[in-house]
Amino acid sequence: MLAKVIASCLYLASQTYQVPPEVMIGIMSVEGGRVGQAVANTNGSYDLGPMQINTIWIPELAKYWKVSEGTAAKWVRDDPCTNLNVAAWILRQHINETGSLSTAIAYYHSRTPHRGKSYKQKVVAALRKKGLLRLKDEKE
Repeated sequence: MLAKVIASCLYLASQTYQVPPEVMIGIMSVEGGRVGQAVANTNGSYDLGPMQINTIWIPELAKYWKVSEGTAAKWVRDDPCTNLNVAAWILRQHINETGSLSTAIAYYHSRTPHRGKSYKQKVVAALRKKGLLRLKDEKE
């Protein structure tokens, strides 16, 4: 049942923020998160939920939603639809900023060039493995 909820939320988030659902699937595959999960990072932040949303986004989300940071973090960690919507929103912000889906995918993980490039390659590999990317789609 949870897989159906996640799939529905992923497609709705993709439509809402006009990001390719295939890319969302690739990112989720690479991130490997799950509902309720919080993974500690070496810098003291955490990655939350299925799309592993970094807690660096929590203050901005809490302010926007007019809730405490604790509530915002709980929603992002424990609610799959909230998590997927935030991920699509982040990806859309990066697309708007850079004008490039390829760069946006890299920035989803890191703005450090070698880390972002490595991450983007993992997403592309995940898309290929799932049959969601053909060679002609890989121009960028």
